[in-house]
Amino acid sequence: MSSSLDAARDLLANWPVVDGHNDLPWALREQVGYDLDRRDIAADQSAHLHTDLPRLRAGGVGAQFWSVYVRSDYAGDKAVTATLEQIDVVRQLVARYPDELRLARTADDMEAARAEGRIASLMGAEGGHSINNSLATLRALYELGVRYMTLTHNDTIDWADSATDEPRHNGLSAFGEEVVREMNRCGMLVDLSHVSADTMRDALRVSTAPVIFSHSSARAVCDHPRNIPDDVLAQLPANGGVAMATFVPKFVLPEAVAWTQRADENMRAHGLHHLDTTEAGMTVQRAFEAANPRPMATAATVADHLDHMREVAGVDHIGIGGDFDGTAFTPADLSDVAGYPNLIAELMDRKWSEADLSKLTWRNAVRVLRDAEGVSFG
Repeated sequence: MSSSLDAARDLLANWPVVDGHNDLPWALREQVGYDLDRRDIAADQSAHLHTDLPRLRAGGVGAQFWSVYVRSDYAGDKAVTATLEQIDVVRQLVARYPDELRLARTADDMEAARAEGRIASLMGAEGGHSINNSLATLRALYELGVRYMTLTHNDTIDWADSATDEPRHNGLSAFGEEVVREMNRCGMLVDLSHVSADTMRDALRVSTAPVIFSHSSARAVCDHPRNIPDDVLAQLPANGGVAMATFVPKFVLPEAVAWTQRADENMRAHGLHHLDTTEAGMTVQRAFEAANPRPMATAATVADHLDHMREVAGVDHIGIGGDFDGTAFTPADLSDVAGYPNLIAELMDRKWSEADLSKLTWRNAVRVLRDAEGVSFG
């Protein structure tokens, strides 16, 4: 593996990772109320976060979609305001670290950042509740730089069914279809992570632009509703979309599904949200893990998903979306953003070619944004 690891780092120097989903903005909100002096990501933050600039460099990350997620129990104007605050902190980070980060709105911006040796910083809104049923708000988010929107988070909303809630629309409502068309018109990618399988199918039927799954793996490998069924993966070549495999153990390792459910119930028993990344929340999580050793996912677990996704959708339609800082638990050798070379080395050992890996890490994600821009007419 050591020779593969060296080769993986060499590949990532040329074709860095575009990661589809990182929740650092929410972690900064939860932990320090956006006080960036208290979480200076130019320094090692491994005691608190999965993400900082040195580890992004070590991991070979060349572009990051920062999630401007807000909790799905935030409703109405509260959700919109919190989303704006999330956008603001991404802009603050880019302004604070101009030698390391570059705000990217287009595929050309991504390529320019790579040429400059900076990390392209894009934004994705996680959950249609962020627009408060307003196409004008959707357009405003696009103007502020948001380049994808995940149609739902964990809860079904007024116009789209979530994967992890009761369905109310059998997919998309008529207004939900209008949202997809308006996203196409703007050039904003339709993100189908978190949505029900029927919502996935409806969005693929309606969208004239490629879609993405910013952080979802293969349901045939791990039967969890957050993952993508094979019939949907099989539609990606005709659509042009990209499915970005996630690292979250409960979505990739079947043995971890029940364990994580018990861990989440334990958090709720302590009056905490299961995505709580504050010191208090992580203390509860670590205590549960100490008393209940968890099934351990690895880079090989994620590679099993990517092997399957490549077989069903094709190598032109896969990518990576780790979900770092949006999950309490990570695979053993993908514990933070420095871990991507371990995954690439595992795939090299499985005889993935350099051309295939360059598509997985960089080329597919850049192409899908460029194709969405090409469909737009706003």
